[in-house]
Amino acid sequence: MRRLGCILLLMLAPGAAQAKWLEASSPHFVVYANGDPRNVQRFSEQLERFHEAMTDLLQVKSPPPSPSNRVTVYVVSSGEQVQKLAGDKTGMIYGFYLPRAGSSLAVVPSVGAGRGELQFSMIALLHEYAHHVTFTSTSAALPMWMVEGMAEFFSSAKFNADGSMEIARVAQHRGAELFQATNVPLKELLDPDMKERAKVRGRDNFYGRSWLLYHYLSLNKARAGQLNAYVVQINRGKGSLEAAQAAFGDLGQLEKELYRYMLGTMRMFKLDPIILPPGTVTLRDLSVGEAAMMSVRVQSKRGVDRKQALALLPAARQVAAQYPGDAAVLTALAEAEHDAGNEAEAIAAADAALARDPKQVNAYVQKGYALFSKARALTDTREKTAAYQAARKPFLDLNAIENDHPLPLIHYYLSFVEQGRPPGETGVAALRRAVELAPFDLGLRMTLAVQDLRDGHMSDAIGNLRPIAYNPHGGQMAARVKALLTRVEGGATKDELFKNGKLDIEDGEDGAGGEAGGENAADGAQSGN
Repeated sequence: MRRLGCILLLMLAPGAAQAKWLEASSPHFVVYANGDPRNVQRFSEQLERFHEAMTDLLQVKSPPPSPSNRVTVYVVSSGEQVQKLAGDKTGMIYGFYLPRAGSSLAVVPSVGAGRGELQFSMIALLHEYAHHVTFTSTSAALPMWMVEGMAEFFSSAKFNADGSMEIARVAQHRGAELFQATNVPLKELLDPDMKERAKVRGRDNFYGRSWLLYHYLSLNKARAGQLNAYVVQINRGKGSLEAAQAAFGDLGQLEKELYRYMLGTMRMFKLDPIILPPGTVTLRDLSVGEAAMMSVRVQSKRGVDRKQALALLPAARQVAAQYPGDAAVLTALAEAEHDAGNEAEAIAAADAALARDPKQVNAYVQKGYALFSKARALTDTREKTAAYQAARKPFLDLNAIENDHPLPLIHYYLSFVEQGRPPGETGVAALRRAVELAPFDLGLRMTLAVQDLRDGHMSDAIGNLRPIAYNPHGGQMAARVKALLTRVEGGATKDELFKNGKLDIEDGEDGAGGEAGGENAADGAQSGN
């Protein structure tokens, strides 16, 4: 899957499968790791228990996702490799998460699934998955401190031998930060504009303070209900600081209470194992070919630009030449060929994979992507219409074997709008269903918000714009969408919002591009700081 701005990394020499690679499949996760089967099994069970703990405490139970909409966790060999894949030059990212419809992933270094105090790599992964649950379970606008504080609150956990879990423990990994790093005043913590202006001061205790404030407001009986009131105020249009003053009262008093709380005894939750079922975890040994292709696969899934794709392609072709009968290897080759712009080769590799194994989901996806790329390049109207009809076919085939996969729904919609044709009620309904299945994909939400604006459904558009506008890692896109949201909430008409058919959002982006939701600017990637 092509994406911009990542660092090319060869984690393994092409074709060199050093140890046993395993796939652990469970209701909410797919884990790929090169390690001891018992450790991988326990690791997957702990992730499932963590999911149950979060959804139980937040009271956001929902059916398990479709197989392709689970979070895929790639366990690489070191923190340095995580940072290279993330494009991180600070050395401060310990794991990262990319929320994308049909292809959400997390990348973490080797994780030991022991009991007792968690390794920091495990804390980083739980932090990232806490973001995923948050983005999945609510469409409310949440400020950055709350998003990060909630993730720290839940990731400060412990797995006990009897299957129970402790949640909301003291965040020991933030201790030095809280006491030694530059302090973030409460008003600055609550005001994203003040926080942005203070970036020049260097390392501070923002994450530690966010955890402390969320912990205190969640567990202090005297302030029960204030956190919910604060979120309600924000989603009624108040700024974060104004909402905090309305919900929490005197912020100077709250600052004093936080300091005393930091030095005192804190509560936590201990959850009984009976409410934390680990789910069924199925282990599978990867074939020799799949293991040899893992280096290529992780980089492709993380994302490459064209230059990086061309550099990666020889390794993919080398492995495919060694294992020409392996459907999973051919599927990975199809992705590498598509990323490099070789659409005919991508289609051929996908067809070869499907001939060997019709259940290779990503082969349908890559063939569809390649056919969409070919359709986009055509100029003749008749040829273009026929090409888009053909491009829908792999996604329709995929829909037949996995009805709740979001990508076929997205591409049904795109097959019309990319031709400049109205998507019709069925196309919009498909897009809306895709957002229901993958609410964490903010690029996809943006596409739906723009369609709602075009159709004059302003209240629906506002509901989808808010999470994007308040995305704490949204950067310039979030700022542009926030300005758009202000105009829509202020009563701007459709004619005022669209100029020459394009949404007037500074640089003209209308959110309806890319191969799928999540390929756009607002992809919501989180670091594990």
